Amino acid sequence: MSSVQIKSPDSAQADAVNDAPPDTATADTRKSSRLSRETLNIAGVFLLCVLAMLAARWINPNAGGYQQLETILVLCSFLVVVAFGQGLVVLIGGLDLSIPSVITLGGILTAVWVGADGGIVKTCAVLAACAGVGVLNGLGIGIFKVPAFIMTLAMGIIVYSLCLGATGGSPNGVSPKALTWLMSGRTAGIPVIVIFTVIGAVIAYLVQSRTRFGIRLYAMGSNPTAARFAGLHTLRLTLMTYALCGLLAGVTGMLLVGYSNGATLRMGEPYLLPSVAAVVIGGSAISGGRGSFLGTLAGALLLTILDMIISSLGFSQGWRTVISGAIILFAILLQHEGAMDYLRSLKGRNSTT
Repeated sequence: MSSVQIKSPDSAQADAVNDAPPDTATADTRKSSRLSRETLNIAGVFLLCVLAMLAARWINPNAGGYQQLETILVLCSFLVVVAFGQGLVVLIGGLDLSIPSVITLGGILTAVWVGADGGIVKTCAVLAACAGVGVLNGLGIGIFKVPAFIMTLAMGIIVYSLCLGATGGSPNGVSPKALTWLMSGRTAGIPVIVIFTVIGAVIAYLVQSRTRFGIRLYAMGSNPTAARFAGLHTLRLTLMTYALCGLLAGVTGMLLVGYSNGATLRMGEPYLLPSVAAVVIGGSAISGGRGSFLGTLAGALLLTILDMIISSLGFSQGWRTVISGAIILFAILLQHEGAMDYLRSLKGRNSTT
């Protein structure tokens, strides 16, 4: 009697790679080209950050000093955290529009329920609630096949409505002492939140680029069908990704409470478009399968600097939203093959003439 050998996901994936036709030279060329393109994109965004700082210095001679650089890094920390979660979702071809509401949920629960003397148990419960919203998003998308846009938008409306009903429109409460210290404390003259952000950035880079979880997200985003045939549990990955995105949105809400010593119902709204813009500016494909955390980090820093410039010019929040939307559109157009072919054709015409 013949026996059936059940292979693990890793061995199945390895067999799929080994059985593929040998075309090592082409694969290596494509890989090196992709790495080169991503590296150049990240370097270009960081260069834009430097140019933006020089422009801010030109607009306002008092800008660009250590104090303002410190303020930029503190404000950038909020966007870096939430953009990391959004970047993971985009990596698998999704999009999380419930982020503003989950930020608000985390902030309100922290200020109203945890309070000044709240302990680690309540803090973990708040983070679990925010991650639970992400799990519900993942269930709707992974099991019931609801489009990510619709599912996360609906969950965002539900969560915001619950926050509105529970607080009566005016949440009270104060920041826990630990969060206040995190946002205002200093170690060796450096803001504590900046140190934590640097440590968190290193961890985020390793998670997305060096762990088995991150590599599987790339595979799933590139081709979900092939990922399933290779033995990857795409539903589990979807649940974990959206749960992590919700968790990070909750962390952002907590940090905002520590920064402002309170919570509002609209505290998460300014982070929806920038979280997407930071990911797209960093080179992530909105269709999934391509991106890097270093690019997301560079995009978040650039947006924070631009926001500072806009504020120094006296523009309103509406102009900030317009600029964020324009940046997203421009970045997506540059990623589109048709647009790139058109630019190459223009370059070819110029060279011939």
